[in-house]
Amino acid sequence: MTIHLQNVGKRYRLDWIFRGVDFTFKKGERYAILGPNGSGKSTLLKVLSGHLSPSKGSVVFEKQGQKIEPDAVYREVSYAAPYIELIEEFTLEEALNFHAKLKPLMPGFNPAKLYELLALPRTRTKEIRFFSSGMKQRVKLALAVCSDTPVLLLDEPATNLDLQGIEWYKNLIAEYASDRLVVIASNDPHDADFCPIHLKILDYK
Repeated sequence: MTIHLQNVGKRYRLDWIFRGVDFTFKKGERYAILGPNGSGKSTLLKVLSGHLSPSKGSVVFEKQGQKIEPDAVYREVSYAAPYIELIEEFTLEEALNFHAKLKPLMPGFNPAKLYELLALPRTRTKEIRFFSSGMKQRVKLALAVCSDTPVLLLDEPATNLDLQGIEWYKNLIAEYASDRLVVIASNDPHDADFCPIHLKILDYK
């Protein structure tokens, strides 16, 4: 999967969030979009996901040399962000089973293996609304990373994670995202220190 941004800009009313982005995101590469809070990182990530159209320029999605229409891009993308909520009335087991029906998991995965990977003991029948913020973040990350998609987009992935949780998240990426297009948006470079390619959103103001 490759995503080409050609002179892309996004504005709300008269304010440009970013503009003049000419960049190609390639399969198997890891990218970090860095900048302070409110600088436009999340907006750019939404453009990359196909959920938000640019105000200027074009975004081209290609898979194996074939163009993908924007309304079909969602099948190719996994996305985790603090503002994407889980269904809190579900138990963890119900949440994992529900997700697996909507978006296929990676080969060899099933909800039971996903539960083991989460390393959250005695939570299988616990409702999500009773989870701590760090536990919820683990669930969001595991669902995104372990879905069978060529593109993985993570917005502020270390939000609410303690040091052990951050190590767990980085191990998850290392083991299950090696051959995918990975884009991490964060205000902390340490969250994406495994990404060799950095984009500074303030360069596109």
